[in-house]
Amino acid sequence: MKKQRIVIKIGSSSLTNKNGNLSTEKLCAHTDALARLKQFGHEVILISSGAVAAGFADLGYPSRPETIAGKQAAAAVGQGLLLKGYTEQLKKHGIVAAQLLLTRQNLLHKEQYNNANATLSELLKRNVLPIINENDSVAVEELTFGDNDMLSALVGGFVHADYLMIITDINGIYDQNPRTHPNAKRFNFLHTIDDSLLSRASGTGTKVGTGGMKSKIEAAQTALDLGVKVFIGFPSGEETFTHILAGKGDGTYIGDTAAASMNTSKQWLALHSVPNGKIEVDQGAAAAILDHGKSLLPAGVTNVFGEFRPNDAVKVANVKGEIVGIGMVNFSSDQLLKIKGLSSAEAMMKINSTHRVVIHRDNWVRQKRKENEV
Repeated sequence: MKKQRIVIKIGSSSLTNKNGNLSTEKLCAHTDALARLKQFGHEVILISSGAVAAGFADLGYPSRPETIAGKQAAAAVGQGLLLKGYTEQLKKHGIVAAQLLLTRQNLLHKEQYNNANATLSELLKRNVLPIINENDSVAVEELTFGDNDMLSALVGGFVHADYLMIITDINGIYDQNPRTHPNAKRFNFLHTIDDSLLSRASGTGTKVGTGGMKSKIEAAQTALDLGVKVFIGFPSGEETFTHILAGKGDGTYIGDTAAASMNTSKQWLALHSVPNGKIEVDQGAAAAILDHGKSLLPAGVTNVFGEFRPNDAVKVANVKGEIVGIGMVNFSSDQLLKIKGLSSAEAMMKINSTHRVVIHRDNWVRQKRKENEV
């Protein structure tokens, strides 16, 4: 079997008992399955939910708390219990585990984004199994990933994984909710995710989790865009993950061949950066960067909005005002106002710069996300 890099997301419902407490039996079953993957030489990164579910009982809550403060307090208690459980069980298999707690704010700045990438790369190089969770104890709503489904997709793209496996309490994607429609039919394989599938999916999670099937389908769509194939399904014991790799998983496979992987710099621009200003370009420049893979030259710039510095992320708009992409700019807003419309040679001479282009094609991504998304 070809050695692969695999991101695995395990949901709260797959880790807790009927009372919502952390289930040692389920956790042991998952770690045994993780160990089997490692035994075959695969690189494994685990995204694990369950911190809030594992911690609320010790705080005296009868069930999962509803308030933000309650959830964050429960996560503060439960994260330690969760990691202890994983660490002790993985150690029995001779596997060293490491913890990374992230918030979206950790990825907004390019330097921190690169540091997170370097840390994960070093851990994998050292044959360590990283365990990642959102830092629920301190995260603010505006800067969360939404849920661990999306976090797992972003990490999958981040590390250029071959596979993302989302383990949940439903064995795959159905044409209707199987809990309310006994005749619902499961999709064993999907080439891609379409809008009709998203519109039919439920956004409601379980009493111990935050994400419903809709969040998993959205995560799958993001992972596919980043070049990562996806499986969504049910655990099946010690061979869960090896069976999934062999095409025998109890769930839905999505994407037969992975799309071209997006490099980490472009992923940061597309999914995490916060643009500081906007550049308007003429029709010819828009066509060059959108349709022909060219860099943006000073001659194509017609207007500059806002204030930004060299190496900042900026939006790029066409003459109709439509945002067509995001790029890392080589000039400040003041410099660009002076050289817009000029040839590269004239621009370089006017502001004494060594840069010929405003945005290099390697530091540019098309617009995909909505305007109100971070």
